[in-house]
Amino acid sequence: MTSISHSSQTILLLYLYFFSFSEAFNGGFTVEILHRDSPKSPFYRPTETQLHRVANAVRRSIHRANHFHQNFVSKNTAESSVTPDIGDYVMSYSVGTPEVKVFGIIDTGSDLVWTQCQPCKTCYNQTTPIFNSSKSTTYKTLPCSSTSCKSLSDNSCYSHKHKNCEYSILYEDGRYSHGDLGLETLTLGSTNGSSVKFPRTVIGCGRNNSVSSEEKSSGMVGLGHGSLSLISQLSSSVGGKFSYCLAPIYNKPSKLSFGEAAVVSGNHTVSTPLAYHGHYYLTLEALSVGKNRIEFGKSNEEGNIIIDSGTTLTFLPDDVYSKLESAVANEVKLKRVKDPLLSLCYKGALHELHAPVITAHFSGDADVKLSVDNSFIDSGDGVVCFAFMASKSSSIFGNFAQKNILVGYDLQKKTVSFKPTDCVQK
Repeated sequence: MTSISHSSQTILLLYLYFFSFSEAFNGGFTVEILHRDSPKSPFYRPTETQLHRVANAVRRSIHRANHFHQNFVSKNTAESSVTPDIGDYVMSYSVGTPEVKVFGIIDTGSDLVWTQCQPCKTCYNQTTPIFNSSKSTTYKTLPCSSTSCKSLSDNSCYSHKHKNCEYSILYEDGRYSHGDLGLETLTLGSTNGSSVKFPRTVIGCGRNNSVSSEEKSSGMVGLGHGSLSLISQLSSSVGGKFSYCLAPIYNKPSKLSFGEAAVVSGNHTVSTPLAYHGHYYLTLEALSVGKNRIEFGKSNEEGNIIIDSGTTLTFLPDDVYSKLESAVANEVKLKRVKDPLLSLCYKGALHELHAPVITAHFSGDADVKLSVDNSFIDSGDGVVCFAFMASKSSSIFGNFAQKNILVGYDLQKKTVSFKPTDCVQK
């Protein structure tokens, strides 16, 4: 039997690794993400009713909208982009060598990937084992002199006592995460069965963390525009492209794609310019209900509405919302009922509404049609409510309005594309 030398074995293993890596990247790759109310999510509470889930979603949305407004001025740091309230979608991935499975909250409004780490001073309970960086052969703490550390406005390096970089994230509601900034291997499981490894990825290793009692995930996966977000760090591999397709029902997984798999093209695809002011912004020119066109502020204002994966509801300026609500209410014939949180509610089911299609007119002739499933939410107890709110602070195009739409970001071309898609079958 022919023997193979150690060096030949090493070359063969390297060849197989790079072959599988390039195979996984052939056409990009896609991972599954879960809504927080999915039975497979670490946030899932089987005793929670639909009424409670919607009330929690409204509360989270309002908090995020307020936070976006308060942080608009300080818009170029990783910390200022981190939102205070828990997002709506989570992703399972692995960190370290050997791999440790964790859940991270997906957030286009955040610019850092961080996870809880042992040994830690204070860690909250999470559904998976906490990653122990001391047991990983690929973890390396970054020094204060590193470029990544210098990109953080809030780090420990103002003091000569610190040689290693420490990050600090403070949330407006009192929650926080402090820890080391380090390099580690992240492994993402692709829907084609392959795993894709990204060595030497900058992560926050949280060793002192405090969050709300409902927190069960391991940390955050930031998909913002900042240099330490996941999409920015993978840019050389994925070309600054990512997309998501959000399923309309919570017990079905949604999809998050990177690279060529994230390209949105074909019939009924529309694209609009992407602006960045600390968050991802689009320019909304108007909203239409039938032939009733409602103008949205100054048409020459570049970037007037945030597109966000972590906010459930869509927020509009008071005057725009008032006109939109009136136009929609004129078309719906069901009995109107009062709700403590949402303004426009009806007694009945979604299939009974016969609500009009709302068209969002984004710049670049990008018209996005929102069906009843994008505009009304089942609030429980036989009541459906308009999934839009008036806001005196930020305007936000929320994730509920993005369901069953393939939404693609191209950070190099600075565009966002939309395509009507069955996100369950995708």
